[in-house]
Amino acid sequence: MSSNDFLKMPNWYPALASFALKTSFVKLPPAAVKALADGVGNGEKCDMESEISRQVINELALVMDNITGNSFVNVDLCAPTDTERFAEKRGAVYSANSAWFYLTRSEKVARSAAAGEVEYICVRPFRRVNSAREFRLFIKDGALAAASQYNLDRHYRRLEGVRDKYWQLLLDFVNSNIWKLPVKTLVMDVYITSKDEILVFDLNPWGEPTAPLLLRSWERDWQEQGGLVLMDPPTAISGDVKVSF
Repeated sequence: MSSNDFLKMPNWYPALASFALKTSFVKLPPAAVKALADGVGNGEKCDMESEISRQVINELALVMDNITGNSFVNVDLCAPTDTERFAEKRGAVYSANSAWFYLTRSEKVARSAAAGEVEYICVRPFRRVNSAREFRLFIKDGALAAASQYNLDRHYRRLEGVRDKYWQLLLDFVNSNIWKLPVKTLVMDVYITSKDEILVFDLNPWGEPTAPLLLRSWERDWQEQGGLVLMDPPTAISGDVKVSF
């Protein structure tokens, strides 16, 4: 199995299931993968009434009916983060019909399907999270080199007081679990719960197109430990400030 193959959720999930939300996997027939590849990415719309759409929706319903509340769906290597549903509700979907609809409207999913990377739809309970406690971990040669605040919408002052504690939690997590992974250089997206437990949301390949977030660039000395990097507080301007227009 190649490094990129392991980063597909159906492959890494068994190794890290203890630290991930319970996830089910719906295997897609070739016609369904083609339907995804022929979605918005090719300027077309998947026919929601087609036989293949009905088949996928029926199988998704069998899984989603056992989930209380909303679900979150993605394919092997990506989620439909470029859709309206993700922008408005962070990807929460209630019905199987809605889940398939937004997967077929995602250009990211279409590109992944066209590249032969899609075999499954992954379904897990949607969890509301505190944006301040999401982090991206940069793991190089089996060691945690740095971590970045994941959501870059603003400075979270509360994180300053727990920076060292969170960094130690992340270090301990990687050191305790890296042996389970055949890939030792990767990027991991995690969430720290209110009980200081770590949930793994996603694994990503090292380097572009994965965003380095607050690490800014992939061209850096990754042997030098960078710690947990947070957004700087806004700069306050004081004194006699004159502005002319």
